[in-house]
Formats: sequence, structure tokens, C-alpha cells
Amino acid sequence: MTGGDCLNLLIEFGGGAELLFNKIKKHNVSLPKNDVPWTIKKLLVWIRDNLLAEKPEMFIQDDSVRPGILVLVNDSDWELLGQLEYKLQNNDNVMFISTLHGG
Repeated sequence: MTGGDCLNLLIEFGGGAELLFNKIKKHNVSLPKNDVPWTIKKLLVWIRDNLLAEKPEMFIQDDSVRPGILVLVNDSDWELLGQLEYKLQNNDNVMFISTLHGG
């Protein structure tokens, strides 16, 4: 697929969340564009099916991220952007940071 046919994103995991993704903190992904815009809700399903290596319950709860995971889109809190309904734009940087620390 060429760049025009894809939605290119940088997806980052930090604060321990990367441990669920084979300890890989940064993922450059190209998602196919279609008639339905990519939202964070749709992206979470894609992440679960394509990137998540273990313990999905530690990342996703119901249809959203688990409480304690901060979500930033281009360094802005997703709560300011519409959370799950935010329509992703080409070259967005989506970061998931775990604020939970085990002992």
C-alpha cells in the first residue's frame, strides 16, 4: 500500500506498558484507509489483535484501555480530544503510558 492508501501512526508504550508488547516501546504502523474513519476505539482492537503479546486484560478492559493507562495523542490527553471517538489523523503519535506500578 502506498502512503495515500494508509493511515500512518506512531504508537508508543511506556511506564511498563511496553512489557505487554515484547518490550518494544515504539511501533510505526500503516493502517488501511476505508470508508469508516479510524478512531482510537477501532485502533485498540487493532492493537489487541496485532501488537499485544500477552495479558490483554492488563491493557484493555471492556472496549477501552484499562484504568491507570494514560493515553496521549500528539502529547494531548485524549480526554480533551473525545477519547475513544477521536478520529485518527495521518502521522498522529498515540502514546499509552501505564501509571500502575507493581511491587
